[in-house]
Amino acid sequence: MYADVIVTAARIETLETPDHPVERTGRPADALAVTGGRITAVGPAEEIAALRGPATAVHDFPGATVLPGLVDVHAHPVWGSIEIGQGVDLSGAGTLEEVLVRVGEAERDAPDGAWITGYDLDVNVFTALGGEPHGAVLGERFPGRPVSLMTQDAHALVISPEAVERAGLTGEETFTDASCVVTGSDGRPTGYVLELQAMDLVFAHYPDVPVATAAEYVREQLEILARGGLTGLHALDFTDPSHDVYRHIEAHGDLPLRIRCSPLVPADSTPDVWQRIADQQRLAGRRWHVEGAKFMLDGTADNGTAWFDRPDCHGENHAPLWRDLDAYRAAVRFFTERGIPTATHAIGDQAVRHALDVIEEAGPAGRAPHRVEHLESLPDDLLDRFAELGVVASLQPVHGTRHTRADGTDNWSRRIGPERAARGWRTRDLLDHHAVVALGSDWPIGPGDPRTGLAECQLRRPVEEPDTAPVQPAQAITAREAYLGMTRAAARAAGAEHELGRIAPGFLADLTVLADNPLDLTPQEQVRNPVLATVVGGDVRRHPRTAS
Repeated sequence: MYADVIVTAARIETLETPDHPVERTGRPADALAVTGGRITAVGPAEEIAALRGPATAVHDFPGATVLPGLVDVHAHPVWGSIEIGQGVDLSGAGTLEEVLVRVGEAERDAPDGAWITGYDLDVNVFTALGGEPHGAVLGERFPGRPVSLMTQDAHALVISPEAVERAGLTGEETFTDASCVVTGSDGRPTGYVLELQAMDLVFAHYPDVPVATAAEYVREQLEILARGGLTGLHALDFTDPSHDVYRHIEAHGDLPLRIRCSPLVPADSTPDVWQRIADQQRLAGRRWHVEGAKFMLDGTADNGTAWFDRPDCHGENHAPLWRDLDAYRAAVRFFTERGIPTATHAIGDQAVRHALDVIEEAGPAGRAPHRVEHLESLPDDLLDRFAELGVVASLQPVHGTRHTRADGTDNWSRRIGPERAARGWRTRDLLDHHAVVALGSDWPIGPGDPRTGLAECQLRRPVEEPDTAPVQPAQAITAREAYLGMTRAAARAAGAEHELGRIAPGFLADLTVLADNPLDLTPQEQVRNPVLATVVGGDVRRHPRTAS
């Protein structure tokens, strides 16, 4: 049988490991064949050429390296794309004045009374001035204007007095989780809104975004992510309008990469909500599907809503988001009994410990393993438990490299203290304790280009800042280990290790084509390594020869 597609390059980099060696047949492989979306042969080009027929599409990449397709295991493509599409980019704004200038530029062009939204707000611009984030300064600079700025961790908003009024916030709101509308000494809202249920009260007053507009925002950002080398991502949410957006995009073409969606199980929710999420597991399109259930056991350390075993310097960060921990235990068991894997957001050490305890009680879910997301500060006694329980450690080291500082002057480090900060993003230790470490970005919270995140796993600092001291430098990993975290480990995290994450016959033809073999490059060179093409199910998408 002739192949549908043949891909040739200088090298097929299989990222082989001792547990998955590649059978050697003489010369190194520099070509592969694809039929029906799956790899049918891998080997020397002259051997693969025998599979070329009159209708075979041949894609030659001289000097290039073909790898298993890169997959980001933690991202938020729909709400992230909408925020970017209509909001003010505050990334890199290191002072409050810089933030206000960027908001002012958007405000000048906006109709009277229209909302101004922004994303990637660094709370350090407030804490550097000795105070908690507040919206009063937005009211002073932009009187009568509803302004809502999302923090870098996406777990809080800083909103103007006009936004407080339009949302009808009083400070007396109650929530089933640890959400909070922060009030001042006068009992009135300060404009600092913590965690999802409280944030939803503000989001409800944002102007509606038509599905077609939202779909265009999402398609545009997915194209950018694909140009960075991604062939797939795990969306750790499925909130509205995700379903309509994916369907709209596929009604007009193909998604540029695969998307695995895991809907959020709200804190302290009830079995009827769990059943609705279980029913969503049957939803799928050509390149997207729903699989798994996402939990948020705690919030973030920056906001004081993470769950550590003892309070931080402000007396916070010591309680879970789920006030009813028996309900969390019951919910994990509910999904596990139905063969639905769980992914639990757990930032603090006590949250990680509790998640592992509950997963151990519940047992395996079936095809895909349970996961713990983030685990930003991990004590020694938990390192072995991931391998023992078969739980995937899903980490985003770019949070550490981008949002913390080696000297401990950032908000995260100051809050939790040097002992716990030293245990941050323990990629090296988890690998040494035989855990499956899958890597992601938490996009748009972290940079979506996988080359950046992979380089920073090796450098433990922002790749473009050579003079910046690395954070937890002993946790650096090798280039091979990093790329395995977005290929082999990503496949394991989805229970798809028998069809994704490797270049071998029978596997889906999801591939990333790079100009040079990243394993032969320094981390700084890896970021500039052009992505020549991505391949999803044998569909070859060539990209302009640009670096990160």
